[in-house]
Amino acid sequence: VQLQASGGGLVQAGGSLRLSCAASGRTFSSRAMGWFRQAPGKEREFVASISWTGGSTYYTDSVKGRFTISRDNAENTVYLQMNSLKPEDTAVYYCAASGQLNPVAIADEYHYWGQGTQVTVSS
Repeated sequence: VQLQASGGGLVQAGGSLRLSCAASGRTFSSRAMGWFRQAPGKEREFVASISWTGGSTYYTDSVKGRFTISRDNAENTVYLQMNSLKPEDTAVYYCAASGQLNPVAIADEYHYWGQGTQVTVSS
């Protein structure tokens, strides 16, 4: 599975962005997908995950109510809608494909990673 993330950019606090992750490969629809982020000087952290059907999602506490993960298996794409952005959301965002069916927050459970897209939120 190859992953290509896009949609990052510069936005003011309170604004919105939608990240996309296009996947190649026949097994996309049978994998839970996730978004992670890494801010400068910090470790990579889990953001959100979605089950293979899209029927179940899981978020880290800091983004609950602001971010929404979704997927379109017909288009082999996973999305991250980010609303009410804060400066602390600034990071490189990575999409990843896991070996699991259900949402998972552990990076080691993800077998494939995209190249990352930069999100910068100004105050």
